[in-house]
Amino acid sequence: MDLDAYIAEHTVQWRRLEELARRRRLTVPEADELVTLYQRTGTQLSTIRGKTPDPLLLAWLSRVVLSARGAITGSAPPRWRAVGEFFTVRFPLAVYQTRRWSITVGLAFVAAATALGAYIAHSPAMQARLLPPDEVASLQQQFSDYYSQYPAQHFALQVWTNNAWLTAQCLASGITLLVPVYVLFTNMLNVAVDGGFLAASGHTGEFFGLILPRGMLELTAVFVGAGAGLRVGWAWVAPPPGLTRGRSVATAARSAMLVALGLVGVLGVSGLIEAFVTPSPLSTAARIGIGLVAWLLFVGYVTVYGRRATEAAASADLDQQLLAADLPRA
Repeated sequence: MDLDAYIAEHTVQWRRLEELARRRRLTVPEADELVTLYQRTGTQLSTIRGKTPDPLLLAWLSRVVLSARGAITGSAPPRWRAVGEFFTVRFPLAVYQTRRWSITVGLAFVAAATALGAYIAHSPAMQARLLPPDEVASLQQQFSDYYSQYPAQHFALQVWTNNAWLTAQCLASGITLLVPVYVLFTNMLNVAVDGGFLAASGHTGEFFGLILPRGMLELTAVFVGAGAGLRVGWAWVAPPPGLTRGRSVATAARSAMLVALGLVGVLGVSGLIEAFVTPSPLSTAARIGIGLVAWLLFVGYVTVYGRRATEAAASADLDQQLLAADLPRA
């Protein structure tokens, strides 16, 4: 095949296709011509792709074909609309759907940490088994210094990374049901031990003054992540009527991915509070108040928008056209 002659023969058609693809309005004959030229040019592009070393020609012709495809199929909705839909519908709905799991996980965590911390605080024998006496005296200072030993901006990034990793573990391992429980259990032990020893030495107020400003929002995000992960695992154990186990897990997992994406921002806010508010010279009441406001805003946001999306029968899953088609089954 004479490639130069082939290109010369079809260049007029390609430029005509480029012209039609740029127009905002087409007559019926022009629309038919656009579709015909698009089909032909796609075939011709495949023909010359392996026969010409000219990258500029291939890049231009590929751009013309893609532009024509967009003109035929229509453009995607503006990205800002998809972002707005994520924050006003999909993310709050996904979190709202996990609320029973998340609340159960949170209540169990707080109850266990409170009971174990109180037991440690009132049991000298347990304290002696957990920490040597010479380390107990330095625990309070270590707990306080933890929030100010690094520059605030570095500490915020460290906190965000640690919390994101913890939440990711709960989400990714949810199918096992046991790993999220283990991860939460180990973190509950840390909170209970620190709280128990500080309460035993008469520093209960300092413990809550340091842990509550960031802990309310941070732990809520962890509970939401764990709840979403456990929901994925339970979707395998007890799929809803009419869904196979595979389809049930896939649906719950896609919802969990929305939760994971949205919690990135929530944990970022928590990290900023932990890095800049917790070690600040503000009064304990002011620091806890800031943490409480952040927590109430998140809970209110999820409740209002999640309930609104539920009442509107919205979905936290992919759009229907993006899902795999069901095969008919007897």
